Amino acid sequence: MLPTLRQLQYLKLLSEHGSFSRAAEACHVTQPTLSAGIQELEKILGAPVVDRARSGVILTAAGQEAVRRAEAILAQAEDLVQAARGAGQPLAGRFRLGVIPTVAPYLLPRALPVLRDRFPKLRLYLREDLTHRLIASLKSGALDAALIALPYDMTGLDWAHVEDDELLAAAPANHRMAAFERVDPESLRGDDMILLEDGHCLRDHALAACGLEPPPRHGGMGIGEEESFAATSLPTLVQMIGSGLGVSFLPSMAVAAGLTQNAPVTIRPLDSAHSSREIVVAWRNGSSRSAEGRLLAQTLRDLPPAALSSRH
Repeated sequence: MLPTLRQLQYLKLLSEHGSFSRAAEACHVTQPTLSAGIQELEKILGAPVVDRARSGVILTAAGQEAVRRAEAILAQAEDLVQAARGAGQPLAGRFRLGVIPTVAPYLLPRALPVLRDRFPKLRLYLREDLTHRLIASLKSGALDAALIALPYDMTGLDWAHVEDDELLAAAPANHRMAAFERVDPESLRGDDMILLEDGHCLRDHALAACGLEPPPRHGGMGIGEEESFAATSLPTLVQMIGSGLGVSFLPSMAVAAGLTQNAPVTIRPLDSAHSSREIVVAWRNGSSRSAEGRLLAQTLRDLPPAALSSRH
């Protein structure tokens, strides 16, 4: 006998919720039904998959391995269903897209009207989150594709290019770099550096693209004598720069969308050969949504460019 997809779904939800009652509720079945399904799964596998403790459900080693494989099997099964439903109709029906926070507010307002017009049967579900969580969701089958920025570890994923997003130097309005048309990243050494907090890939992109040392884990940047500040979002970062707390790097996509329009900051391009990040649409290796991922990337590539805001 082989496990059923329903039994594997029970196990996956049990792993996620850590409780028979909550997993049953999420699966819209009674708790005895879910418990019986797990017991039958254990008989088929010949090993217990959960330990029942007062604090909740704890997966055994066999259970953890079963969950890992179940996620892949369920993702493949869902791909099959979606591929059949959308046969001959690309980007029709449900499509779950993850987007990183440093892209979502600046690209989606231009993209969504075009997608609605070009693919009227598309039901787009958006999730904004940090790169590592979006990639985990891609691999588990919780997302169909994700709009993220490279470089990043893309093991197990395929992707299609959308655009190269130039990184720009940003400093208070009265900063010395206002006198120059372009800025050498080396000239910013000695300034206090403000970056996004841990988890935002733009933090590492900015430093790597500009040839600066990545920050040690305690928070200091190795750029200047003081430890750096960290911002939770790009708008917060801009406000901190405008308040004179330090300098930073901003994506051109965000500046073009008006991020710095009303802030007392100076924006200058970098005098560096690799001062950009690559925006891509990514999906799981072997996903049946790969053609749609490529079509989505092509649609985003064809968007008219945003009108550049004036650079202070």
